[in-house]
Amino acid sequence: MTRSYLKFLGCGDAFASGGRFHTCLYLDGAEQPLLIDCGASGLVSLKRGDVDLARIEHVALSHLHGDHFAGLPFVILDAQFSGRTNPLVIAGPEGTRSRLEQTFEVLYPGMSTAERSFELRYVQLDHATPCRLGAAEVTPFEVDHPSGAPAYALRIEYDGKLIAFSGDTGWTDNLLAAAAGADLFVCECTHFRNQASNHVDYLTLLEQRERLDCKRIVITHMSDEMLARLDELEIEPAADGAVIAL
Repeated sequence: MTRSYLKFLGCGDAFASGGRFHTCLYLDGAEQPLLIDCGASGLVSLKRGDVDLARIEHVALSHLHGDHFAGLPFVILDAQFSGRTNPLVIAGPEGTRSRLEQTFEVLYPGMSTAERSFELRYVQLDHATPCRLGAAEVTPFEVDHPSGAPAYALRIEYDGKLIAFSGDTGWTDNLLAAAAGADLFVCECTHFRNQASNHVDYLTLLEQRERLDCKRIVITHMSDEMLARLDELEIEPAADGAVIAL
């Protein structure tokens, strides 16, 4: 039996610090994979990671900032011109469809409403409400990150494992609920010490570590400041291309 895994196709921040791709996580090993976020460089990282895009039928979005969702117009366009036939479901906060269509129209006018060879569907994620996405059950928890729509941490049950992803957020106790009992908690850690109220920093995460009921933490979304201090970290850092067996 194939063991499920999480692959960091992209683990960079909005500024691609360290030359890393924008956030794009790929969960696979069960009957259907799940794509978690798809930042602006998402299609590049998917193809560099040798992912079969036709197998991806479900995408879960943590929030609507460009480094977490703006790769989707390119993924959809690629699917359209490659003759895809299986449906694609995009689950995200309220307003996901309109934000994505607006982005599509800026990039490729007229393409958001073009006829496609596959069905494109949207599902709204709501706080603390489980949502079935193929082989995954995703439960969002609202977090603190202004993005013009609700921002979520995602709690994902997949192939008998539990994965939590913070999305982008300042520290909030909703992260404790999202990560409770998780086999893996992927937590953003943009700064080393508190510089912005809407991002987790490393020192705060260390302070909260004992309250987090999870087996393993991996930090992602790191700034140049964080990347320069990798040798000092007591919490495992992510890297583009890294694969974690679950």
